[in-house]
Amino acid sequence: MSEQIAALALQGPTSAKLLRTICDAPLDALKYFRATSGTIADVLVDISRTGYTGDLGYEIWLPASGALPVWDAIVSAGAQFDLHPTGMLALDVARIEAGLLLIDVDFHGSKKAVIESQKYSPYELGFSRLVDLGKGQFIGRAALIDEHRRGHARQIAGLEVEWTDVETLYDAVGLPPTAPAGTSRVAVPVYAGGKQVGRATSTAWSTTLKKLIALATIDRPHFAIGTRGDLLATPAP
Repeated sequence: MSEQIAALALQGPTSAKLLRTICDAPLDALKYFRATSGTIADVLVDISRTGYTGDLGYEIWLPASGALPVWDAIVSAGAQFDLHPTGMLALDVARIEAGLLLIDVDFHGSKKAVIESQKYSPYELGFSRLVDLGKGQFIGRAALIDEHRRGHARQIAGLEVEWTDVETLYDAVGLPPTAPAGTSRVAVPVYAGGKQVGRATSTAWSTTLKKLIALATIDRPHFAIGTRGDLLATPAP
């Protein structure tokens, strides 16, 4: 299927307005995580209101043979909407800014987990708002009730890295500090009070916030908003 189906992500606050100028699909009635069909440049396409940027956006699915005319139609119409082509490096930064997790980087699915610590519950992923313990019986309900009662031991949270601390680390080895151009997916220990309390799994320079940020799995109670810790630090002896 990967050689037969093409996919194009159109993301941003003006993506709906752009699509309306070139597509006959009923976009006004399209809700989040729903799909519809239409034509762009005489090519039949499926459009889903999905994306990986945290902004309004759509993903367009179409036969690979029609990808080029659809791309050309979108780029041509996008001139009036300040459209810019972007790739995976930009997408990775955007999803970290939005707090969107990447499987096999920020967490592992249970089917691929080798040890217990690689398994995550919805509460640990920060998805507590999606858990309805009163909906009736479902697989895992008893375990989630128990975890809800005792509190989850860790949680994926967002970190802001103090740039002055980064400068200090660079200065200690005689190097000028440099903001990373892309996302690092190398796990980095996070310490608090000289003790490791978690690990940062995705780190990037946020062009929106003008800060170095990260997604990290942090032990309780250190994942509470406002808690301070040390990233890229050496634990106390």
